[in-house]
Amino acid sequence: MDGSDEAARERARRWRLVLGGEAADGTGCTLTGRDAAMDAALAALYGDGDGKVGRRGGRDRSAGLGASAPSVARWLGDIRTYFPSSVVQVMQRDAIDRLGLSTLLLEPEMLEAVEPDVHLVGTLLSLNKAMPETTKETARAVVRRVVEDLEKRLATRTKATLTGALDRSARINRPRHRDIDWNRTIAANLKHYLPEYRTIVPERLVGYGRATQSTKKEVILCIDQSGSMAASVVYASVFGAVLASMRTISTRLVVFDTAVVDLTDQLDDPVDVLFGTQLGGGTDINRALAYCQSQITRPADTVVVLISDLYEGGIRDGMLKRVAAMKASGVQFVALLALSDEGAPAYDREHAAALAELGAPAFACTPDLFPEVMAAAIEKRPLPVPETV
Repeated sequence: MDGSDEAARERARRWRLVLGGEAADGTGCTLTGRDAAMDAALAALYGDGDGKVGRRGGRDRSAGLGASAPSVARWLGDIRTYFPSSVVQVMQRDAIDRLGLSTLLLEPEMLEAVEPDVHLVGTLLSLNKAMPETTKETARAVVRRVVEDLEKRLATRTKATLTGALDRSARINRPRHRDIDWNRTIAANLKHYLPEYRTIVPERLVGYGRATQSTKKEVILCIDQSGSMAASVVYASVFGAVLASMRTISTRLVVFDTAVVDLTDQLDDPVDVLFGTQLGGGTDINRALAYCQSQITRPADTVVVLISDLYEGGIRDGMLKRVAAMKASGVQFVALLALSDEGAPAYDREHAAALAELGAPAFACTPDLFPEVMAAAIEKRPLPVPETV
């Protein structure tokens, strides 16, 4: 068999797995062994909604996982055997959404079989109030695995980026040599250029200050905990814990729906923060911002980060007036439609446009971009708004 025949067979095999092998698939390809097992795992999730996936090899194969915990556990084991972790996470998410498997996650045996990821954490948090005591410890262990992985990935870069921003925000005019900001020093002394020596004689040095307790910045994370914001709640809680671990930043974390809850005292453990949230319910951004506003003591040194899809159930004009008042007092206000890898969610475009007119553009932010956004806010320079807003 030459290379072209082998490539054609591989294409047919892949199309067969994609199309599901019904009569009209046209591939004429029969699966065996591992491929047949992969096909069965896909059929259980993506088969016809009437409970059948069509004729496969001359017989009907039942689609769907039903309500049987043992069959679901076997299926979870199968997909972890046949597919990479990133694909497993997508299939788990689809199974929860398409087949209504959320209630099965209340069983400890099920939780031990799943592949932990941010979306699974969001689902567990939404089930938190219905979770029996026998499941809660297992659920916390699953959530902790995800949180610890995120902290390892995000903490180092976040601390490095913000430490530099804090130092630069405290510039001094008589710096030590190691603290000189050479780019700004040269720009400030161009008029003292000596052409005969081809050099600049600096009369004024511009340097970075070292952030101290007296220059501590205050950050308030204000997080919408409506159901659509689940992934953002997870990432924001982890970032809140990272920021709280920095001595030069005073961090407050507030979550809200129609009520407002201050979880600052739990920031030393983001798992406690997450289990202190209650995903779902309405939204009152105005009330949440009123509480945040009441906690501001040094406006010029404060950054308020609102993470919300901006669907306001409270007083719209009141929300906008509070944002305007905070900005007028010197607060750096950041509006994020989401803090996740999922891109921009559905959001209230009218409210987003109104915030932009106040000088607070609302945009979706990835976890990788968040440290740069915070650094820009601390240094009071334009935010790195993605072009895809």
